Amino acid sequence: MSVKWLQEKYKASVITVTLDLGQQEDLEAIREKAEKLGVERHYNIDAKDEFVRDYVFPAIKANALYEGKYPLTTALSRPLIARKLVEVALKENATAVAHGCTGKGNDQVRLEIGVRALAPQLKVYSPVKEWGMDRASEIEYARRHGIPISAKKHAYSIDQNLWGRSVECGVIEYPDQSPPEDAFTLTVPAEKAPDRAETVTLGFKGSVPVSLNGEKMDGVSLIRTLNAIAGAHGIGRIDHMEDRVVGIKSREVYEAPAATCILEAHKDLEKIVLTGMELRFKELVDSQWSYLVYAGLWFEPLKRSLDAFIEAMEGRVEGEVKLKLYKGSVMVQGRSSPFSLYDFDLATYDAKTTFKAWASEGFIELWGLPTIVAQKVLSSKTCEAKVKNKNETLLIRDFVGDGKSLHAFHGHQQLYD
Repeated sequence: MSVKWLQEKYKASVITVTLDLGQQEDLEAIREKAEKLGVERHYNIDAKDEFVRDYVFPAIKANALYEGKYPLTTALSRPLIARKLVEVALKENATAVAHGCTGKGNDQVRLEIGVRALAPQLKVYSPVKEWGMDRASEIEYARRHGIPISAKKHAYSIDQNLWGRSVECGVIEYPDQSPPEDAFTLTVPAEKAPDRAETVTLGFKGSVPVSLNGEKMDGVSLIRTLNAIAGAHGIGRIDHMEDRVVGIKSREVYEAPAATCILEAHKDLEKIVLTGMELRFKELVDSQWSYLVYAGLWFEPLKRSLDAFIEAMEGRVEGEVKLKLYKGSVMVQGRSSPFSLYDFDLATYDAKTTFKAWASEGFIELWGLPTIVAQKVLSSKTCEAKVKNKNETLLIRDFVGDGKSLHAFHGHQQLYD
């Protein structure tokens, strides 16, 4: 419908672009529909490999989870879509690009910033935000112009790619209601998952998954295979109260079976390879990286700097992680790495351990010195507060040094400075 509207309002010659990101749509049917609408040209672009290599793999390295839950399934695809739109626009000497996002969502931000960052000379049109039609008006417009659509209201708004599937609208907009079972297609409910657990082994090299159960696979095949395996065990359902870029609290439902497993395994493998200092700092980096991508700032210079930091650290994240899949849960069962920092002789409680227990006495004294000195100073003071009620004022002394405290409370007295 946006095509016809652009043709009418701006007398535009329209070229359409569709990316195959593993969403399992009939791209030829999309081409045929575009051609019937009188577009000058249509591009079907297979971008699955590029999507995994340049967008999903960096997200794995960054343990990317927005607000600790959302694996950025949709957000990761938008900068790639923006890049391909710009490539086609420049190739065709176009003066503008257009998208079909609404004014409430995050995707308008991601796409428009992406296009303007890559080609600021291009104008960006947003028909859905411009035309101001409600659903009834849209249906009438489509009928007038012979655009084939279903008048039946769809229950959900869905976006899907290899990394996962997002589901919005309908009953999902009521955060106190359980998502209906028909909202899910990649996962079975946990109660219908097999009664027998399944163990899978993920192999990592250069911090990205390269094998599944000992079989080497390219990224697209591995994610697709793991989606099927983990989804059959009910793994990857996410129900999330989310803060959108535009300021709205939104209830979001996602399915991401492979992403859930891979991110769990990757983060666990990092723990055996990276130092404690590296891990603590990388948590901050990962959180900021996830926020930038969610907020449509893929081309932000800070993200490039964070990418450089992550790349410098992640080369050692290599090895295998065993995962147990059972009725909606994924549990790490073991891990190994040629770069492992785990030293059995140091860690074991066996009498033959190489750890020097006698050294702990001096370590504890020095490690706790600031705390001990501070407590000694505080214990020499008394903290006073007044407690008042209607009839009396009481003085309370709290002796913090010897662990004893005297408190007087009567009825509904209030403590204040």
